[in-house]
Amino acid sequence: MANEDLGRALRRLRRLASLTQEELAERSGVSVDVIRQLEQGRKHSARLPTLHALANGLGVELTTLLGDPPAVSASGENDGPRFVAVRRAIMPVLWGPEPEPPGPDFSLERLREQIADGWTQYHAAEFDTVMKALPDLISDARTVTASTRDEDRRAGYAALGKALQLAGHVAVRMGKTDLALTSLERAIQAAEQSSEPLLVPMIVNSTAWTYQRQGRLEDALSIAVRAAAGIADAETADGLKVWGALIMSAATSAARSGDYERAASMMETAEKEAARVVKLPDGGDHRMVSVFSPSSVRIERVRLAVQYGRPHDALALAKGMRLSKDTPPSWRTWLLLDVARAHTDTGDAAGAVKTLESLRRVAPTWMQHHTLAVAIVRDVWALPNHPPGLRPLAEFLGIAE
Repeated sequence: MANEDLGRALRRLRRLASLTQEELAERSGVSVDVIRQLEQGRKHSARLPTLHALANGLGVELTTLLGDPPAVSASGENDGPRFVAVRRAIMPVLWGPEPEPPGPDFSLERLREQIADGWTQYHAAEFDTVMKALPDLISDARTVTASTRDEDRRAGYAALGKALQLAGHVAVRMGKTDLALTSLERAIQAAEQSSEPLLVPMIVNSTAWTYQRQGRLEDALSIAVRAAAGIADAETADGLKVWGALIMSAATSAARSGDYERAASMMETAEKEAARVVKLPDGGDHRMVSVFSPSSVRIERVRLAVQYGRPHDALALAKGMRLSKDTPPSWRTWLLLDVARAHTDTGDAAGAVKTLESLRRVAPTWMQHHTLAVAIVRDVWALPNHPPGLRPLAEFLGIAE
């Protein structure tokens, strides 16, 4: 996000929340003078703790305040042909032809494997690759829903649900949350016609995350809690993973709404239950199931500690962490970003730069898709003394001045 966009974003979000500058100042703890200077363009940047306080006061994620990732437009006006094809796949043309059953050479197992590969690519931030594959994945899944055999038809709806869920996630990453919700709602409709009971709550979790991105924290919390209650007695590893992911999502929404005690209680329950995952029967392909493990719980605890304004606690939680092998690159990215953010909040600019250098080595594409990375680097760039390694990071993100 360009510096000059911060003031406009702040003013727009404040008005959407029906807040005066004085009310936002009271909610966020940021002075009215700073808010006025930002909105009027007399102040073009703010330190990360200030930005986070403003986001909390507005009830939105920090990334919502900071804007879209570098080189990503949320307007839809500059969508390339690849994303237009994804839109058409999510929302087929009105009065278009009904899907026909698949031919004799079609392999449902191959389609499932391709969808699972799409999730792996998504977690590796290979969004262009995923967008290229999504239209065919969705189209192929729709053909299976036209099968004459009931078992195949239900399997087709399950595949369609996972493909549309993946499309929803990609749409969020492209800054298009309304399109994401459309895709996820259609994914739920497909999942309801499948024979996989965990699919609906999995997609509900994605919907809760999308609500969070839109600042709809109460909505996100309510649907996550309701979906988790429906599978609270899970007796398989997959069931526990879906339940645990929903509980963590609910905790995040509670924390961002200011209910830190409820969030902490939820995370404590999640951490206790996460240890049971390896002791339960494994359902199969982990790529198609929600992420939930002791590692993911600890990563979320680090994130919440940063959001609580407890950077020292966050660094203590992150110190010496050993992530499980099935921790996706996206989750590793969030951990490193939050650690860098905690270093920044404690005044350790060198520590923040060192952490971001690690992130650039292990997940350079993810780094370019996170406005938080831009915010941290810009925050450190504003300091009079630049730590070693800062300029290459600033140049990599296109913000060196």
